[in-house]
Amino acid sequence: MSSSNSLIASPNDHRRYLYLTLDNALRVLLVEDRHSSEAAASMAVNVGHFDDPASRFGMAHFLEHMLFLGTEKFPDPGEYHAFINQHGGSNNAWTGTEHTNFFFSIHADAFEESLDRFSQFFIAPSFNLELVDRERRAIESEFSLKLKDDVRRIYQVHKETVNPAHPFSKFSVGNLETLGGEQADLRDELLAFYREHYSANLMTLCLVAPLSLERQESLARQYFASISNHNLSKSYPDEPLYRKEQLCQWVQIVPLKEQKRLTMSFALPGIDRYYRHKPLTYLSHLLGNESPGSLLSYLKEQGWVNQLSAGGGINGYNFKDYNISFQLTDRGLQHLDDIILASFEYISLVREQGLEDWRYQERSNLLALAFRYQEQIKVLDLASHLSINMHHYHCEDLVFGDYRMDGLDKAEVLTLLDMMTADNMRLQLVSQEVDTSNRAAWYHTPYEVKAFSAGEMARWQVDGIRAELKLPEPNPFIVSDSQARPDKASSPVPITVAEAPGYRIWHKKDDEFNVPKGHLYLSLDSEQASPTPRHAALTRLYVEMLLDYLTEPTYQAEVAGLSYNIYPHQGGLTLHLTGFTGNQETLLALLIDKARERNFTQERFNIIKRQLLRSWYNSAQAKPISQLFTSLTVTLQRRSYEPRRMAEMLEDITLEDLHEHVRSFYERIYLEGLVYGDWLEEEAKALGKRLSHLLSLVSSPSGESARELIDLRGNGTLLRELSIAHQDSAILVYYQSPVANPTKMALFSLLNHAMSSTFFHELRTKQQLGYMVGTGYLPLNRHPGMIFYIQSPTAGPLQLLEAIDEFIADFSYAIMQITKEQWEDTKAGLINQIMEHDANLKTRSQRYWSSIGNKDYGFNQRELVVEEIEQLTRADLIRFMMQKMRTKHCDRLVLFSCGEQHRHQHPLTSDKMITDLRSFKLQAGKFSF
Repeated sequence: MSSSNSLIASPNDHRRYLYLTLDNALRVLLVEDRHSSEAAASMAVNVGHFDDPASRFGMAHFLEHMLFLGTEKFPDPGEYHAFINQHGGSNNAWTGTEHTNFFFSIHADAFEESLDRFSQFFIAPSFNLELVDRERRAIESEFSLKLKDDVRRIYQVHKETVNPAHPFSKFSVGNLETLGGEQADLRDELLAFYREHYSANLMTLCLVAPLSLERQESLARQYFASISNHNLSKSYPDEPLYRKEQLCQWVQIVPLKEQKRLTMSFALPGIDRYYRHKPLTYLSHLLGNESPGSLLSYLKEQGWVNQLSAGGGINGYNFKDYNISFQLTDRGLQHLDDIILASFEYISLVREQGLEDWRYQERSNLLALAFRYQEQIKVLDLASHLSINMHHYHCEDLVFGDYRMDGLDKAEVLTLLDMMTADNMRLQLVSQEVDTSNRAAWYHTPYEVKAFSAGEMARWQVDGIRAELKLPEPNPFIVSDSQARPDKASSPVPITVAEAPGYRIWHKKDDEFNVPKGHLYLSLDSEQASPTPRHAALTRLYVEMLLDYLTEPTYQAEVAGLSYNIYPHQGGLTLHLTGFTGNQETLLALLIDKARERNFTQERFNIIKRQLLRSWYNSAQAKPISQLFTSLTVTLQRRSYEPRRMAEMLEDITLEDLHEHVRSFYERIYLEGLVYGDWLEEEAKALGKRLSHLLSLVSSPSGESARELIDLRGNGTLLRELSIAHQDSAILVYYQSPVANPTKMALFSLLNHAMSSTFFHELRTKQQLGYMVGTGYLPLNRHPGMIFYIQSPTAGPLQLLEAIDEFIADFSYAIMQITKEQWEDTKAGLINQIMEHDANLKTRSQRYWSSIGNKDYGFNQRELVVEEIEQLTRADLIRFMMQKMRTKHCDRLVLFSCGEQHRHQHPLTSDKMITDLRSFKLQAGKFSF
């Protein structure tokens, strides 16, 4: 066994690392994290859908599924999932092009037992013959779930239009057709695939735990040393992603959702070798710039483009698509040549003037600062990320590699710029207005491929650079260094530092995470925000107009790590600022000044209104289960409205209407704010005074807006059907607590925790009702609630509701049968989840802010709920289910949609159907807080 400990880590990183290679050639990274109560493990295997046999598309994905379903040592197919869940953890996996990743997190006390189970996936999986058919049906459900997903539909067209000899061209997901045939034959092929591709020398393991490195090394050796090493080597075909005839082509695609997008795609070689200097990161920094004079700024001024992103695109062992993508306006669709020529001119400008060290250094400084004050992430995300990095970076760069920029290598940059030419380009145009003659396999996406014409190639030739295009000025917001201040907090939780009629500001100085960053939340409540769908549509339009108006003046600040978001809520809108504290106040002042200007032009109004209408109408194309989730809050919250209803209101709204709405919105305001992070108390007080003064200039003080929730008591089972064009059916069943106190929060969250794993195993794995199956603890307006949901390609709504009701009826017996020890473990697992240590400044700020929103002014609701969970018995849970969930007349809301393939089945009907949502919400009783 060899080991090394020369990893470059952030000065702000309290963790310890050890990299080693076991005798079976398994590479292992151990991470000691004493601040965490959780542990995590991730195995990344250098096998993906590129390895699928030509006769078995989806085999790598199918194998990933089968590994979860029992091993020789732990044969029960549901045991692994139940064990992780019981101990307050979570687990998942994904299959990519060249890698498959398995990962889980769990309370540290159960880490060793979980490693014993996890390692067996790679040592002795059982590949139970009886489960082959069941799991390929799960793959079919997953495939069916995404049939109307534009991302998948467009991805399939991409696969069909590359070099057919390149493995990228393979259909990646698999379905019943590609995984068809006799179960025994498929299992034999599965075993052969596992033996041919799964080998310790192609695997990387990362463990993160609050255990010493020595202890972790012992665990890694004990549980993973017996994974077989077949000394396999990877060799994907030495074929280019695009042959010559696949370049210089338009690929025109018709999406389901209304959208207009142009992507210029340049074919580059694999880029792993460039990671130390990151030339593409640097080019994206310039090409994706949004300040005055930038490519986006110019194209927006012409009214052709709304958004631009530079740098995305697929990549792999011998290829990288470098994409410049444009979200087009309706006018932009008529000016494609102009957009493409302007882009080539900007690329020329970068080549001629952009290769300057100070420009590179700006980007490098930002990454250096981000690394120095790197905020911790959840152990699960860390383990997964590092196990993948182990396939791409040298040992010392496993943590640092993402941030490393060793200086401007002009030769590298020029090599890549030389490939950004029309004859090395493909253009993808996604629009419902293009002509097509082909249909993609599997997803039936209409598309067309046609070669660039000689006229087009001539029109895209650069002959000088238009005067409007300029490279960005030096960024005034970038600081080369920043220090967190050592002052200690005066209170363990936020305290009120400024308060008067109409406003209240909370503050807490952070003294744990030691980063010079802050989070500012400012919530503005106005009675004019959303009393009707029209008001809600106007408020949302105002937010979108404001964000659009702020793009250019704030772009440099955003680049420098100062970000902000503005979003509407039931009572008004919220501004959230985050980033380095040195310049946060400057940015806040800029935002407030610009928000008060409100110089919205008719042209931008027309474009943003059209964009918002498109987004709302497109929501009808979302997955059925997603639409049910949206409809749940719309049905239950008095001031929430269906996207389509708001769109209907927005159609006739004018710029004058918007200006009038903004005026009335600010007439009476209630402001609540939180200042958290590297902010001193006196700074927060001074900020409060300034905000109070600003408010007094534009508005009168007001009370908080009421958040009203429909009271379901005494209604029995209410049903609401949504008409959704999709082959799958979907259902969502919601139970509501009429009381918002820690006792009920404990009861509902424990019920969900106890049920979730069994529900998933029973209805997804055993009954194969669908891929999207689950339960959830869902508080709305402080009231605890619990949901059961299924999206199903195989069963209609009536059958799904019967399956859910049968599960609930049987669950009391399941609870009675578990041992006292298992019951206590279940409770401990939930308590560990609730009390999980905040990983970083962001997570803690979100917790404080939601406490303020929930009026948890003692910031101790978690602790109160945990005290209640500790007291709960199995009898309490059973009694509650018998009284509130198992009777035919229990109060609940059932939302559902019937899939196109289930219309012939018995319908789900009732005399308690909600047919007119508006009158239901007007007449129903309500909770208010």
